[in-house]
Amino acid sequence: DRWFPSSKLCSACGVLAEQMPLDVREWTCRCGVMHDRDLNAARNILAEGLSVIACGGGVRPQRGSSRTRQSSVKQEPPGATQGLPVL
Repeated sequence: DRWFPSSKLCSACGVLAEQMPLDVREWTCRCGVMHDRDLNAARNILAEGLSVIACGGGVRPQRGSSRTRQSSVKQEPPGATQGLPVL
């Protein structure tokens, strides 16, 4: 997810820091773990990616088309598979 709070989420206990300006490069969570902001973000992104692989699902949520208000995923018209042998 584009807005996943990877650098503000403690990779040790999961607590989310509400406010953190971009100039803060190191921070200490209330659980006592000190984080380098970039390394913490990398740990959280890795964990999130592994959970997507293990549990399934897409990285981005499905969005409908703003013009047609229909699903942005290609869908086969009804009957497109008629006549094909079942394997």
